Amino acid sequence: MKAIVVTDQAAGTAGMKLAERPDPQAAINDVIVQVHASGFVGTELGWPSTWSDRLGRDRTPTIPGHELAGVVTALGYGTTGLSIGQRVFGLTDWYRDGTLSEYVAIESRNLAPLPGDVDFTVAASLPISGLTAWQGLLVHGRLRAGQRVIAHGAAGAVGSMVTQLAREFGGYVIGTGRPADRQSALDFGANEFVDLDHDKLEDVGGVDLVFDLIGGDIGKRSASLVRGGGTLVSIVGPPEARPADGTAIDFVVESDRAQLNEIVQRVRDGRLRTNIGTVAPLDDAVAAFNPTQRRPGKTIIRVRP
Repeated sequence: MKAIVVTDQAAGTAGMKLAERPDPQAAINDVIVQVHASGFVGTELGWPSTWSDRLGRDRTPTIPGHELAGVVTALGYGTTGLSIGQRVFGLTDWYRDGTLSEYVAIESRNLAPLPGDVDFTVAASLPISGLTAWQGLLVHGRLRAGQRVIAHGAAGAVGSMVTQLAREFGGYVIGTGRPADRQSALDFGANEFVDLDHDKLEDVGGVDLVFDLIGGDIGKRSASLVRGGGTLVSIVGPPEARPADGTAIDFVVESDRAQLNEIVQRVRDGRLRTNIGTVAPLDDAVAAFNPTQRRPGKTIIRVRP
């Protein structure tokens, strides 16, 4: 099968190559999925799990990408809950070969059924962004109606999901980003916008929840804005500063079938919009992940036409 592979961590996305790889085999409780569309997060080439297995052994050449939408083509021994020919989408294990490929072996528990009225390209953009937003806001952040929420990077793939879900569950959302992101963030539902290049973040006043996708100085300054009993949620590593009278949480997104079902239902009924920027075929994936200029939204690889 054709797949994108990486072997050189120092090369980053420039080290990606299109290659032929053996077709995957289904282990116990696995399914084989014919990938129709795949998502990729640029930071995953910096994750240890991309290069080593759980025992620290080298596992290159590695196929990156962990989001997918496709069709089940084979079932491993003992697999239940899914059937051959079923449309699915989900999030693969970080330590296994990923989804920038024509086929992938994945544990069935990491997949959810994909309704027939949701396009594969749309579905492939949902797992990491949607689950990250859902878990950060509702599981770790314990968002309640009426709370004030800072959504950093509100125009990005994750931030736009954070903004929309926070608004749905009754939050007042203060989106942040670059000057060019203002209108997009407001279109996704932010009540107001902070231009991090020109506005003073501290002017927003106290908030109940910060969803930090940036870290660094912005993350440290955000901690001081969290009210007593509030929460700073980070997905960019342990926060460098903690709220004086609140909680700081750093988490890694996990696959969850029930949450995937909640997310895709919101896409179906119009409550949630994806933020897809570039769509490219597998043959052009390397170029798509090495753009010559900044591209808004999430890049999706359409593996099958």
